[in-house]
Amino acid sequence: NIIHGNFGNSVFLRMPVTQAIIMHLGPTLYLTLLALSMSVVLGIISGVIASSHHNSIIDQLIMVVTSLGVAIPNFWLALMLVLVVALPVNFFPVAGYEPITDAGLLGTLRYLILPAVALGFGQAASIARMTRANMLEVLQNDYIRTARAKGVPPNKVIFKHALKNAVIPTVTVIGLSFANLMGGAVVTEQIFNIPGIGRLLVTAVLRRDYELISGIVLYISAAYVMINLLIDIIYAYLDPRIKL
Repeated sequence: NIIHGNFGNSVFLRMPVTQAIIMHLGPTLYLTLLALSMSVVLGIISGVIASSHHNSIIDQLIMVVTSLGVAIPNFWLALMLVLVVALPVNFFPVAGYEPITDAGLLGTLRYLILPAVALGFGQAASIARMTRANMLEVLQNDYIRTARAKGVPPNKVIFKHALKNAVIPTVTVIGLSFANLMGGAVVTEQIFNIPGIGRLLVTAVLRRDYELISGIVLYISAAYVMINLLIDIIYAYLDPRIKL
């Protein structure tokens, strides 16, 4: 029946599992994409800056921040963001969610920014460290020295010649980050009371709704496989030699 898209019926929700997943898919999708976008942009930029200022104070500061990002659990960071940012500032909601159709894009982002920061900070740190390591290796190659010797501007050397070759291993980390974000969304959605797939999974486990649990796990697995397939396709675009 699963091959035909029939995952059974949820015992407690009294509806098909597929329908329940679709109803809760929006908040998780928006949260994951926002967290992934933030982690990729911040991670790559931080890694490039750190590698271009190797062994400087900027490099050391970025490495300290990324070490904290890797070490700090996302649930602790989520609680700290609620206590330190959401409550004093009174701009970001402490909990809850409103869809784009009701609150608009900016209104929905107010609910998702803090959860996305809590969810994506650790992944941004991993991407930054990987980007820095790859950039330092690529910057030692002969074609980079040749470009510099020809008088190519430093920014063009870094972003056009070095980054495109250094980002290929980083893409793998980005693909794995998606799986970590999906898993971390379970805890983050619970803390910020976001009605997404993660919170639905926790509720299904507590209620022992086995049909719903199986459907959600299969959905997460399928999403992970599709992301890895997309990563392989991106490889061929970034490095034409892979097509051979």
